[in-house]
Amino acid sequence: MSKDSSGIDASKTVARNNPVLREIKTVSPLSIGNGQLAFTADPTGLQTFYTMYGEAYVPLCTMSQWGWHTTPAQGNGTGKYSLSDLEMTQYDFGGRTVQYPVEKKPGNEEVYGWLRENPHKCNLIRIGFRLDGKDILPDSISAIHQELYMYDGFLESQFSLEGVPCQVKSACAPHMDMLAFSIETPLLASRRLSVVFSFPYGSPDISGSDWSCPERHISTFSRRQDRQWSILRAMDNLTFHLNVQACTPARMERTGSHEFTLSATAGYSLEFTADFIHESQDNFKENKQEEDKNDILSSGTTSTVFTCAKHWWNSFWEEGGIIDLSGSIDIRAGELERRTILSLYLLAINCTGGMPPQETGLFCNSWYGKFHLEMHLWHGAFFPLWNHANLLMRSLGWYKRILPQARENARNNGYAGARWPKMVAYEGTDSPSPIAPLLVWQQPHVIYLLELLRRSGMKPSFMAEYWDVMSETATFMADYAMLSRQDGLYHLLPPLIPVQETHSPMAVTDPAFEIEYWHFALGIACAWARELGVKVPPKWAEVWQRIAPVPKHGGLYIAHADCPDTFTKFTTDHPSMLGACGVIPSERINPAIMFATLEKTMECWDYLSLWGWDFAMMAMTATRLGKPDTALDLLLCDTPKNSYEANGHNFQKSRNDLPAYLPGNGGLLFALALMSAGWDGCADIAPGFPKNGKWKVLTRNILPLP
Repeated sequence: MSKDSSGIDASKTVARNNPVLREIKTVSPLSIGNGQLAFTADPTGLQTFYTMYGEAYVPLCTMSQWGWHTTPAQGNGTGKYSLSDLEMTQYDFGGRTVQYPVEKKPGNEEVYGWLRENPHKCNLIRIGFRLDGKDILPDSISAIHQELYMYDGFLESQFSLEGVPCQVKSACAPHMDMLAFSIETPLLASRRLSVVFSFPYGSPDISGSDWSCPERHISTFSRRQDRQWSILRAMDNLTFHLNVQACTPARMERTGSHEFTLSATAGYSLEFTADFIHESQDNFKENKQEEDKNDILSSGTTSTVFTCAKHWWNSFWEEGGIIDLSGSIDIRAGELERRTILSLYLLAINCTGGMPPQETGLFCNSWYGKFHLEMHLWHGAFFPLWNHANLLMRSLGWYKRILPQARENARNNGYAGARWPKMVAYEGTDSPSPIAPLLVWQQPHVIYLLELLRRSGMKPSFMAEYWDVMSETATFMADYAMLSRQDGLYHLLPPLIPVQETHSPMAVTDPAFEIEYWHFALGIACAWARELGVKVPPKWAEVWQRIAPVPKHGGLYIAHADCPDTFTKFTTDHPSMLGACGVIPSERINPAIMFATLEKTMECWDYLSLWGWDFAMMAMTATRLGKPDTALDLLLCDTPKNSYEANGHNFQKSRNDLPAYLPGNGGLLFALALMSAGWDGCADIAPGFPKNGKWKVLTRNILPLP
């Protein structure tokens, strides 16, 4: 065992886990990206077999963080609705009325549905090959060898098309919304092969694309000059330009209302860049950003994009956290290392943009293309622990931007502070849902994330810069907890839906994880106030000291205080009571009771109903309880929703709408930080790995948890 090692060769560790495809495998397309833009390809290196993958519910998308589309509403003159147009569901809360956008009321169906689906992420483009002007059939290609070179940040695709060899190399610029492609094949010299750019209308479905309404959007040349073309895209509220620059002799022509074809005019090579220009795109404030941009813009060559991508990815692997398990003899070690390296890559390209990611990132749409704030912890908590605090910081500014909306969200029901939404788009409006508006466990996430960033060594001004987010979040939490005259304790009362969403909102009091999370997060907020020299608000301290204990029954922790039948009637979905000692530390938890709860859960829970991150959560609990064998068994449990495909995605196999589930990948890395680096006061080296001689755990740049 080794807690930290400088002897890791990151290039070798990463290279031996490069995904390699030798056939068309629709469940495992490979992607390139930079956190703000991602492009997913089939084995041709482009999106040639778009239809085939779409029919398998694994769409080949080109998605960005700024690519949000809103379908105009038909029911009023403004083209959009707001929550003020929606009839709310009313509840009694401690003797007063509160209301949330929960039920779809008769006569209000159009407003409800429109608000759920808009705004939504959309697919920007399909880029694919054509042969002799016709679509290429999958059985036309053979000799496939496609490899994602993660250490250098490029995808190489080799194959034969009708017996003729082809090679495609692609990369994404690290600080621009730009893709670079280098294609070599005799089929270019014979003018048989061309590249087609096709643009869809936006959609909230999994593909983000609607190809059935060409009349509803615009694609047109806005500039044409030698080897440079600019295409204007206009689609309701979304407008952007695609700038295509060829680095080899080529021509581009319009071949359809939303289709443009690029062809080589000399030689065996076609090299080009595709740069997406959008006025509101976020900039990444990192070292070398402007230098890289200037290099690419001044040279206009694919080779410069490949060079900049190589520099960025080399630094990512060399400076960030890494685990090497190659010296282990446990037969599971190779698979665990593969999942780890691929998860690091996938989270970097999908979940590091200017706002929190949707659960499928930039791979495809999930839940109407919106993101879920209760998943931001699972997407991003590992970043500062793995020495990538800067990548989490990219999305934290979004909380500051929507703070006014979060305050209004709290005020709507008479609360102080800021209440963060759950299912949401860039604008910060909570989507109507039978579940989403009643969830609260997303509320402490930003406090936890800010604390993890602070611990990672942020500059001194960081705490002051984010104090408004911290304080407004804590103020709502303190105001939301209700004081009971009977026991003198603060409680979390209905209506609310806990982490385990199978409970009725009016039947839930003091959900186990939320109660302990409230205690943990308010303690952090009080500590920040003292560190900044700010007087701790009395209500924060009072709720922190007097919040109800985690509920238990029959010697076990239970889902919530009114759920004594947790282990007989509620054994599906997330066993969230386990997170009260694992995801977070707790001095209020009895380890013996929590271990009995873990054992009971493992005995009776429906594993098919668990989600990808549940296995990480359970492994974290086992680790803090000193049960490393159990932790590994849970982390690598062989069950459909804990499967990791060849491309590294945590495919939720029992569902056809989640071919990627990045909270599972992020949860894996969150758990591995705890299992390898431990936590404050933990003297054990790699506490999540058994000391049986089968595990050799080398780590570098991984920090302990609280």
